[in-house]
Amino acid sequence: MNLNIHNADAKKVVTLIVPVFNEEESIQSFCKAVATLSLEHYEFDILFIDDGSQDRTVDVIKSLQKTNPHIHLISFIRNFGKEAALFAGLTEAKGDAVIPMDVDLQDPIEVVPEFIKEWEKGADVVLGKRRRRHGDSLIKRLSAAIFYKLHNKICSVQIKQDVGDFRLISAELVPNITNLRERNLFMKGLLNFAGGKEAIVEYDRPARLHGDASQSPIKLLRLALNGIFGYSTVPLRLSTYFGVLSAGVSFCYALYALFETFIKKHKLSGSPLLLTIVLFLGGVQLISIGLLGEYIGRMYIEIKDRPRYLLKRDNT
Repeated sequence: MNLNIHNADAKKVVTLIVPVFNEEESIQSFCKAVATLSLEHYEFDILFIDDGSQDRTVDVIKSLQKTNPHIHLISFIRNFGKEAALFAGLTEAKGDAVIPMDVDLQDPIEVVPEFIKEWEKGADVVLGKRRRRHGDSLIKRLSAAIFYKLHNKICSVQIKQDVGDFRLISAELVPNITNLRERNLFMKGLLNFAGGKEAIVEYDRPARLHGDASQSPIKLLRLALNGIFGYSTVPLRLSTYFGVLSAGVSFCYALYALFETFIKKHKLSGSPLLLTIVLFLGGVQLISIGLLGEYIGRMYIEIKDRPRYLLKRDNT
């Protein structure tokens, strides 16, 4: 990350990192909201990361750049996903602090001054914690709550409940994130891995002003799996536990069969019981193979060492 060097009288720069994908309707509203920020000794840059949009998102941003020197744009040559866009923003940003946020204004602009107040008090990271999530369905809220609890139960890096990517990060901490080499990105985990003194600002998350969320349930599921498999080996241990359990059940059944056959002289009906045992053991084996496959697949991607994203040449 390139850091600006300021003298004592210069304004500090806060860079807003804003991934966008087919968000042409939201760009102008977002920039107008940022323009309302007026803090003495601070100026705000907007770094848009276009994730391969197919609409007029890039054209709208370039049009706004003509009249606003604080708007910057980097573009991917195709869609690489929000996680890669956030990582690119952290890598390319210039400023004394960065704030990843959504362009749809669900991360309220009016919270930014509160972030800065906590930063001025000495916090390295200021987390935005959602009190309410307007516009989110009951299923989405429940699934998010379950994920947070499960992740924090079995993973080494803890994620605070109802805290997303919206936060202020001091520039000194950014290299702790961008120097990490993994390709299966789960930014909530990486952002928390960076460490630093934390503060929390609570806010109400409003509904989107324009359009629908670009992340489908399938993408969210993949992201959740990256969060689990990227920070925990508990699933591998579970396969071991299932193996021990199945072996124990099989051993107990063997003792039962011997007792019934040789002590009580009862003939067991073999087919249903045998089929049950075979299916049980087969299921355990398939679960174990699947868990191993998840980890091996991620190792395969990491070993190839492909870039997380590819940029267009006309970034400004």
